[in-house]
Amino acid sequence: MKTSDFYFDLPKELIAQTPLEKRDQSRLLLLDKHTGATEHHHFFELPQFLHPGDCLILNDSRVLPARLLGHRLPGGGACEILLLTDKGDNVWECLVRPGKKLRPGAQVSFGNGELTAEIVDEVEGGNRLVRFHYEGIFLEVLEALGKMPLPPYIKAELQDNERYQTVYSKELGSAAAPTAGLHFTKELLQQIADMGVGIGYVTLHVGLGTFRPVKEDSIEDHEMHSEFCTIPQETADLINRTKQNGGRVICVGTTSCRTVESWANPDGTMEARSGWTSIYIYPGYRFKVLDGLITNFHLPESTLIMLVSALAGREHILAAYEEAVREKYRFFSFGDAMFIH
Repeated sequence: MKTSDFYFDLPKELIAQTPLEKRDQSRLLLLDKHTGATEHHHFFELPQFLHPGDCLILNDSRVLPARLLGHRLPGGGACEILLLTDKGDNVWECLVRPGKKLRPGAQVSFGNGELTAEIVDEVEGGNRLVRFHYEGIFLEVLEALGKMPLPPYIKAELQDNERYQTVYSKELGSAAAPTAGLHFTKELLQQIADMGVGIGYVTLHVGLGTFRPVKEDSIEDHEMHSEFCTIPQETADLINRTKQNGGRVICVGTTSCRTVESWANPDGTMEARSGWTSIYIYPGYRFKVLDGLITNFHLPESTLIMLVSALAGREHILAAYEEAVREKYRFFSFGDAMFIH
């Protein structure tokens, strides 16, 4: 298949720049994966479309406030460092700007000097290895000084960092939020649990590769990025129990989907596992575990729109997206949701 097969026209004004005041007030487009039939609802109505005995699988990864704005020493020129991977011993692989000024040996200061850094090496692809110096606990310093690494299509400044975190996030490590989960409130999750729907958690730390465009003409030629993910024993047990009892396994977000599909056995059973995954799901893929998916609206020609097309069919997805555009749904990270069932 061609990458261009997954193009759709999206007016820029439909790209949500800020989150809604109330998380569960976002709209919810229901899509029948077999027929392509659609219905329009709001996210707080989700419990109506779940059944006792189903289970929801959510990604509990938490976004690192990994974008650091500082100045070079000496001289004071502005610079930006984005943390990518913890290499140990206070060294991180990072993206840096301006690259020409941040060569090995360069010194940087953030805030009032509570955090300083030295560029120690340049690695393949132009990224830098950066050693940080600070007092106390690094993640606490980061919480105080760092900003959320919002996707490139969001131009507005985020007023509250917690709005780019799910209410159930706990495992720090993502460079971007698992955004399908942003619609849930604690009250809505409790309502769902009270009706007999199982709730399980996996962890997949979202990498910046999730925003990398597909540049190859043929989708099969795209090289998928790797991300670290974990399925705990209790979640594996919940999935197995749900399947045995005839319930549906519904993943919240493409990250949860990729996690369970990465570690599922060929017969659809699950075991506790963790490791790196570069699973690439596009039309023709046969799902081993997942029955339904709650997800946001994705970028044209992205690996994510290919994934949802594998579940519901390219024609159904593109027709639903065209309908969402006509109905002025909000798109991408802070946008509205779709439930493919």
